[in-house]
Amino acid sequence: MRLPSMSQPFLLAPIAECPAGPPGAQVRLAVMGARGVGKSAMIVRFLTKRFIGDYEPNTGNLYSRLVHLDGDHVAVQIQDTPGCIQVQEDCVQMLDSLSRCVKWAEGFLLVYSITDYSSYQSVQPLYQHIRKVHPDARTPIIIVGNKADLLHARQVQAKEGLQLADELGSLFLEISTSEDSQGVCDVFQYLCKEVSKLQHAGSTDRRRSSIIPRPKSPNMQDLKRRFKQALSSKVK
Repeated sequence: MRLPSMSQPFLLAPIAECPAGPPGAQVRLAVMGARGVGKSAMIVRFLTKRFIGDYEPNTGNLYSRLVHLDGDHVAVQIQDTPGCIQVQEDCVQMLDSLSRCVKWAEGFLLVYSITDYSSYQSVQPLYQHIRKVHPDARTPIIIVGNKADLLHARQVQAKEGLQLADELGSLFLEISTSEDSQGVCDVFQYLCKEVSKLQHAGSTDRRRSSIIPRPKSPNMQDLKRRFKQALSSKVK
Protein backbone atom coordinates (compact mmCIF):
# COMPACT_ATOMS: atom_id res chain seq x y z
CA MET A 1 0.00 0.00 0.00
CA ARG A 2 1.40 3.39 -0.99
CA LEU A 3 1.39 6.25 1.42
CA PRO A 4 -0.49 9.36 0.32
CA SER A 5 1.82 12.15 -0.76
CA MET A 6 1.80 15.30 1.34
CA SER A 7 1.17 18.20 -0.97
CA GLN A 8 0.78 20.74 1.85
CA PRO A 9 3.19 21.52 4.66
CA PHE A 10 2.16 19.62 7.78
CA LEU A 11 3.76 21.93 10.33
CA LEU A 12 0.82 23.26 12.31
CA ALA A 13 0.41 26.30 14.53
CA PRO A 14 1.42 25.62 18.14
CA ILE A 15 -1.22 24.67 20.65
CA ALA A 16 -1.68 27.65 22.97
CA GLU A 17 -0.70 25.89 26.19
CA CYS A 18 2.31 27.93 27.24
CA PRO A 19 3.09 31.61 26.76
CA ALA A 20 5.56 32.62 24.11
CA GLY A 21 8.88 33.50 25.68
CA PRO A 22 11.83 35.59 24.54
CA PRO A 23 14.11 34.24 21.81
CA GLY A 24 16.10 31.27 23.06
CA ALA A 25 13.62 30.51 25.86
CA GLN A 26 11.95 27.78 23.82
CA VAL A 27 13.29 24.35 22.95
CA ARG A 28 12.07 22.98 19.61
CA LEU A 29 12.15 19.20 19.13
CA ALA A 30 11.03 16.90 16.33
CA VAL A 31 10.15 13.22 16.67
CA MET A 32 10.62 11.39 13.38
CA GLY A 33 10.40 7.83 12.10
CA ALA A 34 8.35 5.38 10.09
CA ARG A 35 4.63 4.80 10.59
CA GLY A 36 3.57 2.82 13.64
CA VAL A 37 6.79 3.06 15.65
CA GLY A 38 5.08 4.89 18.55
CA LYS A 39 6.08 8.52 18.02
CA SER A 40 2.76 9.99 19.20
CA ALA A 41 2.61 7.61 22.16
CA MET A 42 6.10 8.66 23.22
CA ILE A 43 5.27 12.37 23.13
CA VAL A 44 2.00 11.96 25.06
CA ARG A 45 3.73 9.69 27.58
CA PHE A 46 6.36 12.36 28.21
CA LEU A 47 3.90 15.23 28.51
CA THR A 48 1.11 13.52 30.45
CA LYS A 49 2.70 10.34 31.91
CA ARG A 50 -0.19 8.43 30.33
CA PHE A 51 0.13 5.68 27.73
CA ILE A 52 -2.32 5.53 24.85
CA GLY A 53 -1.72 2.61 22.54
CA ASP A 54 -3.73 3.51 19.43
CA TYR A 55 -3.58 6.70 17.40
CA GLU A 56 -5.00 7.77 14.10
CA PRO A 57 -2.23 8.41 11.56
CA ASN A 58 -1.40 12.05 12.24
CA THR A 59 -0.69 14.86 9.81
CA GLY A 60 1.77 16.59 12.09
CA ASN A 61 0.68 17.74 15.53
CA LEU A 62 2.70 20.33 17.41
CA TYR A 63 2.62 20.02 21.20
CA SER A 64 3.58 22.94 23.43
CA ARG A 65 4.17 22.63 27.17
CA LEU A 66 6.07 24.15 30.06
CA VAL A 67 8.47 21.46 31.29
CA HIS A 68 10.37 21.42 34.58
CA LEU A 69 14.06 21.03 33.72
CA ASP A 70 16.93 21.37 36.18
CA GLY A 71 14.96 23.63 38.49
CA ASP A 72 13.64 25.85 35.71
CA HIS A 73 10.49 25.88 33.61
CA VAL A 74 11.32 25.61 29.92
CA ALA A 75 8.85 26.10 27.08
CA VAL A 76 9.18 22.95 24.99
CA GLN A 77 7.58 22.50 21.57
CA ILE A 78 7.53 18.98 20.15
CA GLN A 79 6.65 18.32 16.53
CA ASP A 80 5.05 14.96 15.83
CA THR A 81 5.54 13.87 12.22
CA PRO A 82 3.76 11.46 9.89
CA GLY A 83 5.35 8.12 9.01
CA CYS A 84 7.86 9.46 6.55
CA ILE A 85 9.61 6.70 4.66
CA GLN A 86 7.47 3.60 4.72
CA VAL A 87 7.72 2.94 0.99
CA GLN A 88 11.04 3.18 -0.84
CA GLU A 89 9.76 4.88 -3.99
CA ASP A 90 8.18 7.63 -1.89
CA CYS A 91 11.29 8.20 0.20
CA VAL A 92 12.62 11.31 -1.54
CA GLN A 93 9.21 12.96 -1.75
CA MET A 94 8.51 12.34 1.91
CA LEU A 95 11.86 13.73 2.98
CA ASP A 96 11.22 16.88 0.96
CA SER A 97 7.90 17.30 2.77
CA LEU A 98 9.71 17.05 6.10
CA SER A 99 12.25 19.74 5.27
CA ARG A 100 10.26 22.53 6.91
CA CYS A 101 10.09 20.58 10.15
CA VAL A 102 13.79 19.73 9.99
CA LYS A 103 14.73 23.40 9.50
CA TRP A 104 12.49 24.43 12.39
CA ALA A 105 13.68 21.92 14.99
CA GLU A 106 16.79 22.19 17.16
CA GLY A 107 16.92 18.60 18.42
CA PHE A 108 15.71 15.28 17.01
CA LEU A 109 14.51 11.87 18.13
CA LEU A 110 14.72 9.26 15.37
CA VAL A 111 12.46 6.40 16.41
CA TYR A 112 12.15 2.87 15.13
CA SER A 113 10.34 -0.19 16.46
CA ILE A 114 12.41 -3.20 17.46
CA THR A 115 9.58 -5.31 15.98
CA ASP A 116 9.84 -3.74 12.49
CA TYR A 117 13.15 -4.00 10.63
CA SER A 118 12.01 -1.67 7.84
CA SER A 119 11.49 1.10 10.41
CA TYR A 120 15.09 0.57 11.53
CA GLN A 121 16.23 0.99 7.92
CA SER A 122 14.41 4.34 7.79
CA VAL A 123 16.67 5.88 10.44
CA GLN A 124 19.83 6.38 8.40
CA PRO A 125 18.17 8.28 5.48
CA LEU A 126 16.44 10.52 8.01
CA TYR A 127 19.70 11.16 9.82
CA GLN A 128 21.49 12.04 6.59
CA HIS A 129 18.68 14.42 5.63
CA ILE A 130 18.90 16.20 8.98
CA ARG A 131 22.66 16.59 8.63
CA LYS A 132 22.22 18.17 5.21
CA VAL A 133 19.96 20.81 6.74
CA HIS A 134 21.98 21.09 9.97
CA PRO A 135 25.61 20.44 9.01
CA ASP A 136 26.73 21.48 12.49
CA ALA A 137 27.57 18.15 14.13
CA ARG A 138 26.59 19.60 17.52
CA THR A 139 22.88 19.48 16.62
CA PRO A 140 21.67 16.70 18.96
CA ILE A 141 20.12 13.60 17.40
CA ILE A 142 19.12 10.57 19.49
CA ILE A 143 18.24 7.20 17.97
CA VAL A 144 15.52 5.38 19.92
CA GLY A 145 14.49 1.75 19.61
CA ASN A 146 10.91 1.65 20.89
CA LYS A 147 8.67 -1.23 22.00
CA ALA A 148 11.47 -2.92 23.94
CA ASP A 149 8.86 -4.85 25.90
CA LEU A 150 7.89 -6.90 22.82
CA LEU A 151 10.92 -9.17 22.95
CA HIS A 152 9.02 -12.11 21.47
CA ALA A 153 8.50 -10.10 18.25
CA ARG A 154 11.99 -8.54 18.07
CA GLN A 155 13.39 -8.06 14.56
CA VAL A 156 16.13 -5.57 15.39
CA GLN A 157 18.79 -6.58 17.89
CA ALA A 158 20.06 -4.01 20.38
CA LYS A 159 23.59 -4.39 19.01
CA GLU A 160 22.30 -3.32 15.56
CA GLY A 161 20.87 -0.11 16.97
CA LEU A 162 24.09 0.54 18.87
CA GLN A 163 26.21 -0.14 15.78
CA LEU A 164 24.14 2.27 13.67
CA ALA A 165 24.39 4.97 16.33
CA ASP A 166 28.17 4.50 16.51
CA GLU A 167 28.47 4.82 12.74
CA LEU A 168 26.39 8.01 12.74
CA GLY A 169 27.98 9.47 15.85
CA SER A 170 24.70 9.54 17.75
CA LEU A 171 23.35 8.39 21.11
CA PHE A 172 21.24 5.21 21.17
CA LEU A 173 18.64 4.01 23.66
CA GLU A 174 16.04 1.24 23.75
CA ILE A 175 12.83 2.03 25.62
CA SER A 176 9.35 0.71 26.19
CA THR A 177 6.83 3.53 25.97
CA SER A 178 4.03 1.33 27.29
CA GLU A 179 5.90 0.06 30.37
CA ASP A 180 8.55 2.64 31.26
CA SER A 181 7.40 6.23 31.68
CA GLN A 182 10.69 7.24 33.28
CA GLY A 183 12.72 5.94 30.34
CA VAL A 184 10.68 8.08 27.95
CA CYS A 185 11.07 11.15 30.18
CA ASP A 186 14.82 10.58 30.40
CA VAL A 187 15.15 10.60 26.61
CA PHE A 188 13.23 13.86 26.17
CA GLN A 189 14.87 15.59 29.12
CA TYR A 190 18.33 14.66 27.90
CA LEU A 191 17.52 16.05 24.45
CA CYS A 192 16.14 19.26 25.99
CA LYS A 193 19.35 19.72 27.99
CA GLU A 194 21.52 19.20 24.91
CA VAL A 195 19.53 21.78 22.94
CA SER A 196 19.72 24.24 25.85
CA LYS A 197 23.50 23.81 25.98
CA LEU A 198 23.73 24.51 22.27
CA GLN A 199 21.55 27.61 22.61
CA HIS A 200 23.70 28.89 25.47
CA ALA A 201 26.92 28.25 23.52
CA GLY A 202 25.49 30.08 20.51
CA SER A 203 24.48 33.13 22.55
CA THR A 204 27.93 33.22 24.16
CA ASP A 205 29.62 33.09 20.75
CA ARG A 206 27.40 35.93 19.51
CA ARG A 207 28.26 38.07 22.53
CA ARG A 208 31.95 37.45 22.04
CA SER A 209 31.83 38.32 18.35
CA SER A 210 29.97 41.56 19.12
CA ILE A 211 32.64 42.82 21.54
CA ILE A 212 35.14 45.15 19.86
CA PRO A 213 38.44 45.10 21.73
CA ARG A 214 39.39 48.51 23.12
CA PRO A 215 42.60 49.91 21.62
CA LYS A 216 45.52 49.74 24.00
CA SER A 217 46.60 52.99 25.60
CA PRO A 218 49.98 54.17 24.33
CA ASN A 219 52.88 53.29 26.56
CA MET A 220 54.15 56.71 27.69
CA GLN A 221 57.50 55.39 28.85
CA ASP A 222 58.08 53.84 25.45
CA LEU A 223 57.10 57.08 23.71
CA LYS A 224 59.53 59.11 25.91
CA ARG A 225 62.32 56.63 25.17
CA ARG A 226 61.75 56.87 21.43
CA PHE A 227 61.57 60.66 21.64
CA LYS A 228 64.93 60.82 23.48
CA GLN A 229 66.48 58.50 20.90
CA ALA A 230 65.27 60.77 18.09
CA LEU A 231 66.69 63.85 19.79
CA SER A 232 70.07 62.25 20.44
CA SER A 233 70.37 61.14 16.83
CA LYS A 234 69.69 64.70 15.66
CA VAL A 235 72.35 66.08 17.97
CA LYS A 236 74.88 63.72 16.53
